[in-house]
Amino acid sequence: MKLQPYRNWSLATRQFLFLFLVTSAMLGLLAYNNYTRAAALFKEQMLTDAWKLSGRTNQFLDTYLDNSQNILQLLSESTSLLSTGNTASIEKYLRSLTESNSTLVKHLYLLRPDGLVFCDSQLTYDIIGNPKLKEHEEMGRQNWGTIISQPYVSPLSGRTVAIFRSIRDKQGEAVGVAVIELDMDKLNRKIAELTADSYQTFVVLSDKGAVVTFDQESEILPHKPRTYSPELPDAFVSKLAERSAGYSEETGPAGDMTVVTYRQNRLGWSLYVFIKEQYFYQSTGKLYSNYQTIALIWIGVLLFITFTMSRYMTRPIRVLAAKMDRVRDMEVVPNITVTRGDEIGRLTQSYNAMMERVRNLLLETKQMEERKKELELKMLQSQIAPHFLYNTLACIGSLARQHRTEEVKETIRSLVGVLSFSFDKSSEFVTVEEELAGLHQYMQIQKTRYGEKFEFVSEIDPDVLSSPILKLTLQPIVENAIFHGIVPNTQTPNGRITLRASVRRGRLRFLIRDNGVGIEPERLARVLTERTGRASKERFTGIGMANVHDRLRLHYGAPYGLRIGSVKGCGTVVSITIPAESPAAESRKQPAS
Repeated sequence: MKLQPYRNWSLATRQFLFLFLVTSAMLGLLAYNNYTRAAALFKEQMLTDAWKLSGRTNQFLDTYLDNSQNILQLLSESTSLLSTGNTASIEKYLRSLTESNSTLVKHLYLLRPDGLVFCDSQLTYDIIGNPKLKEHEEMGRQNWGTIISQPYVSPLSGRTVAIFRSIRDKQGEAVGVAVIELDMDKLNRKIAELTADSYQTFVVLSDKGAVVTFDQESEILPHKPRTYSPELPDAFVSKLAERSAGYSEETGPAGDMTVVTYRQNRLGWSLYVFIKEQYFYQSTGKLYSNYQTIALIWIGVLLFITFTMSRYMTRPIRVLAAKMDRVRDMEVVPNITVTRGDEIGRLTQSYNAMMERVRNLLLETKQMEERKKELELKMLQSQIAPHFLYNTLACIGSLARQHRTEEVKETIRSLVGVLSFSFDKSSEFVTVEEELAGLHQYMQIQKTRYGEKFEFVSEIDPDVLSSPILKLTLQPIVENAIFHGIVPNTQTPNGRITLRASVRRGRLRFLIRDNGVGIEPERLARVLTERTGRASKERFTGIGMANVHDRLRLHYGAPYGLRIGSVKGCGTVVSITIPAESPAAESRKQPAS
């Protein structure tokens, strides 16, 4: 595996980069925080202004309603004029009211229950009519108060909203209905003067979510495609109607927008002011430029300061490193004289102590290597215990006398296989599959000898079969389970030994469990450390559990080896853990035979 380039950088370089990057990050974070706060404050101020502007616009709409009600009040007092039916006089009166309120009124109507309609432009009405008036007349007669219609298209007024109320005599009987059709174009222009410009626009919806008016020239709002006059999409209008009063976000043709929703007017209409999000940050551009200039100046100053500090602070370390580089022979390592009392002096003391530990570790390593060679020599010298051969041959002879020919053949084949596996000195390592093959041959011999005294079950993950393992790692553990666990157990006639193997997190793990007599606690504490130097008469080899544990730790290191758990009278579990290595990787460890 290649080392990453930064690992070869000097301490001065790392310190310089650390100081520079950390300080730059802090400055950048501070600048970003100030910039975003300034932008947020500006946005908050803009929204507050927009809210106040919406309030003033709603006050204008309330005044609009008041003026309309004043006109209706004048018309409701014209019962005598209405009863005369003099079309010319009524038209003249209505026209005078329309002209004096031209910023508000598009057309005025007086409706009688008998179906007569008087208009400020009577001739035009008589020609083209107005079908909505009948609906207004019926609704007005049934109500005492002022009624505001939903937006509709009038033949005379175009797109408009009607405000109407009943005209009643002294007895309270409805003698007619006065109707005002509002001039929506002038209303639109007035609201636009208050709320619309290049970065913001408006929409007004009725109490039932219908579009009353909106800024048709604005590019901020979406529009229906292929329409003669601009119209807002239905989905957009429906979504607006569901918004509660306050601030919210929306996306339009010009990008993200902030929507100010204001519902407090007596007309029951809702005013929506749309402000382009982009506008909030335009005024912070100058502040951003100032930050950039300051950042460039600061980076230059920071480069100089951090470089100078890094060189100054790491100079003693460079001197110490130069002295360390002169060390070549680990057998004779001279101590470095300590002349400082600061961190560098303590580092020098630690270095001297470390070198002393290195010398001790080298000595321990040599001793461990010698111990390893002794263990390997012992394994080679005690491969086959004579008593194992004697008992096996005696068993074969007994089978032959009983004319159990097939069992004789199988036992001889197993014995030959076990001996061949043990005598093979070509490599200290075998695959798990080969180790299991030798173990099964050994177990066949023991089954022949002990019959139904126990059963052996192996549950092996197929992924582990090709993994390398030290030869004769499993057999001594299983052998120990037979002779020290199962055979002495007279309470349980059906002994059972289970072997499991699996790979997890880069480690190969074997579990060997038996239901034998178990191990006394005081004996259990000595199992992996006690070495008698003698082989049991019943053993196949002189390799015990402590030998297996030592071999594994010598080859793989301290984290690996055996762990034993046992309960007296219940059985024993032995866990074997080694690194999960590929056969190719393990083969590189072996010298050529």
